[in-house]
Amino acid sequence: MSAEPKDTQEPGVGPGARDAASPGERVVIFDTTMRDGEQSPGCSMNLEEKLQVADVLEEMGVDVIEAGFPIASKGDFEAVSEIAKRVKNSTVAGLARATPKDIDRAGAAVKFAARPRIHTFISTSPLHMKHKLQMAPEAVHQAVHDSVTRARNLCDDVEWSPEDGTRTEHDFLCRTVETAIKSGAGTVNIPDTVGYTVPEEFHALIAMLMNRVPNIDKAIISVHCHNDLGLAVANSLAAVSAGARQVECTVNGIGERAGNAAMEEIVMALRTRRDTLPFVTGINTEMITRASRLVSAITGFNVQPNKAIVGANAFAHESGIHQDGMLKHSGTYEIMTPESVGLNQSTLVMGKHSGRHAFKSKLEELGFRLSDNELNDAFVRFKDLADHKKDVYDEDLIALVDDAVLRHNDRIRFVSLQVVCGSKGPQTAELELEVDGERRTAKADGNGPVDATFEAVTAIVPHEAVLKLYQVHAVTGGTDAQAEVTVRLEEAGKSVNGQGADYDTLVASARAYVNALNKLLVKREKSAPAAISA
Repeated sequence: MSAEPKDTQEPGVGPGARDAASPGERVVIFDTTMRDGEQSPGCSMNLEEKLQVADVLEEMGVDVIEAGFPIASKGDFEAVSEIAKRVKNSTVAGLARATPKDIDRAGAAVKFAARPRIHTFISTSPLHMKHKLQMAPEAVHQAVHDSVTRARNLCDDVEWSPEDGTRTEHDFLCRTVETAIKSGAGTVNIPDTVGYTVPEEFHALIAMLMNRVPNIDKAIISVHCHNDLGLAVANSLAAVSAGARQVECTVNGIGERAGNAAMEEIVMALRTRRDTLPFVTGINTEMITRASRLVSAITGFNVQPNKAIVGANAFAHESGIHQDGMLKHSGTYEIMTPESVGLNQSTLVMGKHSGRHAFKSKLEELGFRLSDNELNDAFVRFKDLADHKKDVYDEDLIALVDDAVLRHNDRIRFVSLQVVCGSKGPQTAELELEVDGERRTAKADGNGPVDATFEAVTAIVPHEAVLKLYQVHAVTGGTDAQAEVTVRLEEAGKSVNGQGADYDTLVASARAYVNALNKLLVKREKSAPAAISA
């Protein structure tokens, strides 16, 4: 019988407290939400959004922020450079392939960081070397030496990754890891690039490297696990048990294909199961929910209700047996407290009579710090919502602020919508948008009110994008629930997600479509080169 799980670790207080964490060995948290996470189809962030994410990651105590892939585009270079200048406590990393041009570009992007890092990689598995790189193993081995050496001459902190590491022959993996460390890599990351391995196998792989590579003690071993088999977190924790001391992860587990190891799950597993995993991180776990909601709002990727730690049902109990146990002692069915991840227990506190000061205080309680202009815009939206909705819940405020504040620099802005619909038809939408500061209107018919609304958007902002996803969910319960709509558009192989919230579902739909179009404008400027995985 296992010991009763306890939530005893004090929340981290950020990088400044990393050396004081005791007892337990320190695990470095490397967040790649803005690099690997952004490679999810439809997940694109503009500069301002990336800066918002970087601020939250630094505040919550993330050790290393991988800010992007500088060679990918001018926009990516600018984002990494601006984050490097802005962040003071966390290390800021830029990704680079094993080519001089990539490495020099990454070095230029992070050079103003207080703690810069260049993260360079090359494939090492037989499959990748033959079909992707079309390089012989000896040429790849030489590239490891050359790329790490070049990066080390530009930056004191270099990380190296053997892409598709879990499918690499052990002898060759040991050889390249040893060479990378000799060449100046202070961190060696072993990626499970295609989510192929299982925990026991990955534990054995890390243990093998710890035992066979002569200079392994000169570097921190890191892991980067993908979730194709749903094992990313389990594999990461198995690697930590075997000696890895850095975990690469993303907020909400976003990333290519099935995503990456979820940061919140890694951190809370280490915090909750100190009895079997005697390790600590520098993460302020009370900011987890705030970070999750921010990333969800910016990317348009909704968190599934049953998602561990941050899902809507993560701390919900409907079963009578569970409810009875919870009333008697919360530890009967909760292995961690909602407060430990930043969840607020209040439900209904705001309404149409609430003032600006109370509104501001409530938003700060929920983790939002707005400028005066942002607060004014959000307060107007709140008053309008309160006039139409009897009960205003925390979830309503979160959806409202996400929609009102995160979009204030969009080139296309929603103004108004009037729809005529019903069973007799025709369904007609009359829409007004602001495009680059100019008011424009259009009236369009459609096969239903949503189709008419989207046709009106297209009439104002002509484009060739194809609607791939239209999804509606209620933010709270009740017939007056605020609707949150997700729209996915695809154009020329590029896909983007947009979100919009409103007490009127059609208005929320228009806002979501407009948000997606704004992201598409950003996406058009990006032309990321192939083979960005690691």
